[in-house]
Amino acid sequence: MRFSKRLTSETEVLMRHRFLSSVSILAALIVGVSVTRVRGAGEGAQSQAAAAAKAKTPVASKKWTASRTAWGDPDLQGIWSYATVTPLERAESGKQTLSDEEVAARNEDSRTGADRRDGGAEADLARAYNAFWYDRGKSDGRTSLIVDPPDGRLPPLTPEGQKRQAARVAYSRAHPADSSEDQPLQLRCITYHGVPPTPSGYNNTYQIFQSPGYVAILDENIHDVRGIPLDGRPHVGSNIRQWNGDSRGHWEDNTLVVETTNYSPLTVFARFPTAGETLRAVERFTRVAADKIDYRFTIQDPTTYTKPWSVSLPMTSIPDYVIYEYACHEGNYALAHVLKGARAQEKAEAEGAKNGPR
Repeated sequence: MRFSKRLTSETEVLMRHRFLSSVSILAALIVGVSVTRVRGAGEGAQSQAAAAAKAKTPVASKKWTASRTAWGDPDLQGIWSYATVTPLERAESGKQTLSDEEVAARNEDSRTGADRRDGGAEADLARAYNAFWYDRGKSDGRTSLIVDPPDGRLPPLTPEGQKRQAARVAYSRAHPADSSEDQPLQLRCITYHGVPPTPSGYNNTYQIFQSPGYVAILDENIHDVRGIPLDGRPHVGSNIRQWNGDSRGHWEDNTLVVETTNYSPLTVFARFPTAGETLRAVERFTRVAADKIDYRFTIQDPTTYTKPWSVSLPMTSIPDYVIYEYACHEGNYALAHVLKGARAQEKAEAEGAKNGPR
């Protein structure tokens, strides 16, 4: 399978291989996170009036304090989900937040969607996945992940960005499958969510590891591992371009700040028409509770967008989740079949043109 879900039956579990490759390198670095639970003490017997008065009195909760690693850095380690049904962009002229009723309805639809069986077995076989496999997450009441610009929408492309986008679309239409390089990066099993990530239908999961001077982030999709030095070293030379860029990090109080540059000009994600040489992403990870990371990022690319744009994408701890192998590699049999299908279609079209209309 190309992705993983939480599996409950032994039969399903046996169908998966445990993911060991990247995790084993850093497993020794994992530091447990201790959680302090505050338990309220019960009161003895008292009159109804006294009990009512006590119920109306606010109880001060103990302030949560971020835990630290053995070497003193804020502890971000663990498995975190950024799944959400909140869209990246807000609908044009849309409201900023949903009503409580709308949030409840959207979350209920997400919860029950996994059990839908529309279209029958034939339709299921004709498409990639049915709803069971999707990891939709929940709504937090917002109508967009974008928090800046305030309208919740991506800023317009610059003239140069529009030109690159139009050229890419035109080429894709004229050369949909001339070679493997004409296929999307995710279909080629090179990278999927990108850096920074935006949620998709499934595998919206990060696993964070820490060691002195480094943070490593494993993305469940296509087994990407990002090593992030924290020692102040400069980025690699500007002539070195990578699919997910080159990341460098540092701490600002309890926040991990990661700057990524040096993206490949061939990098194309859902929200990056093409990566300009000036593309710069700044991510901020702040653990605000034992089970929450406040995750935000800002995209700056003056050759592509008319202004920067920023996203707020909270992450939730899923400690019992197991990341299995994402069994996808560049050049796998599916990609070969895509190219064979394209050649067969070209042959059929050529024969049809030769024979003329019937």
